[in-house]
Amino acid sequence: MNTDTSSLHLEKVVPEAEDFLPLLGTDYVELYVGNAKQAAHYYMSAWGFQPLAYRGLETGSKDSVSYVLAQDKIRLILTSPLKPGGPINRHIEQHGDGVKVIALWVDDATKSWKETTSRGAESCMEPTTLQDEHGKVVLSGICTYGETQHIFVERGAYNGTFMPGFKPWNPPLKSTSVGLKFVDHMVGNVGWNEMNKWVEFYAHVMGFAQLVSFDDKDISTDYTALMSKVMSNGNGRIKFPINEPAEGRKKSQIEEYIEFYNGAGVQHIAVATDNIVETVTALKERGVEFLYVPETYYDTVLDRVGKIDEDLAPLKELGILIDRDDEGYLLQLFTKPVLDRPTMFFEIIQRKGAKSFGKGNFKALFEAIEREQELRGTL
Repeated sequence: MNTDTSSLHLEKVVPEAEDFLPLLGTDYVELYVGNAKQAAHYYMSAWGFQPLAYRGLETGSKDSVSYVLAQDKIRLILTSPLKPGGPINRHIEQHGDGVKVIALWVDDATKSWKETTSRGAESCMEPTTLQDEHGKVVLSGICTYGETQHIFVERGAYNGTFMPGFKPWNPPLKSTSVGLKFVDHMVGNVGWNEMNKWVEFYAHVMGFAQLVSFDDKDISTDYTALMSKVMSNGNGRIKFPINEPAEGRKKSQIEEYIEFYNGAGVQHIAVATDNIVETVTALKERGVEFLYVPETYYDTVLDRVGKIDEDLAPLKELGILIDRDDEGYLLQLFTKPVLDRPTMFFEIIQRKGAKSFGKGNFKALFEAIEREQELRGTL
């Protein structure tokens, strides 16, 4: 697709995708963390997630503990090790807290595994059936960039709380939702000259099509630059932008991420809301920190994006960014990193018809990130 355009047409590009899996949506996102109990408290109290399920010593899991949280269609699993050594400890030591699994909901996990491994994907889990009194769930998995995995989840024959091996979890803390609805997209950072390798992986192995691409002319400031291509499955429910560094005068956010994460991994999770003003207001009240955008951004933004339904004043007060494409417009805002290392963060996004990713905001966004990098001494 022509990278000079600021708009994109989802319906023109995505039909090139071959939906041989097919993917029904994001089933869950699993993070390996140093202390799952405390991380669960953070996502409940600050982000409005609800407790759903638990797996640990009380359920027969001797090596690890997992807490499952939900908000509308979003499910997070927070997993910590219970013993020294092993793959979870090694992952946390190498990367810090971070996303290990992007689980994809499918009708047939065995077929999904066969389709992807026959096209060259490395298997991380052969088809495995988990059963209990509520039915069965079939899981399988493949390796992707860095140590990230895609687990295919087939749950059509299961009517329990989450899946076998977990029990319902009902702690005293019950937070109220902040209005998050579903995972809009998830962004992966990869190393120098690795973007096209993973674009080809998603196209060939998983049947995705390229939705849009951005080069260093689109995504650059006076100091840093990056390249990005967005891959989508056929129904558009799964979208994976893939970023790589580009040459700049100083260290880009992608280089900073890869240095602190020690390799490729998930940079941010974009979560959708129907009312970004209410959602961001609630998150700020609960202590979530967002990137700062100078007030001068709002002096000309409506000249660029045209008429919007929202009042500009609350958007300016909260620092919410606005962009438009041929389909409509979007509102978006990015958190500061939510972990100790300057790695993973969240994006809050409300789409008012737009299918794009906020190209018109890239310069303001990256300058905001660079201000944070300068404070960290990593720019």
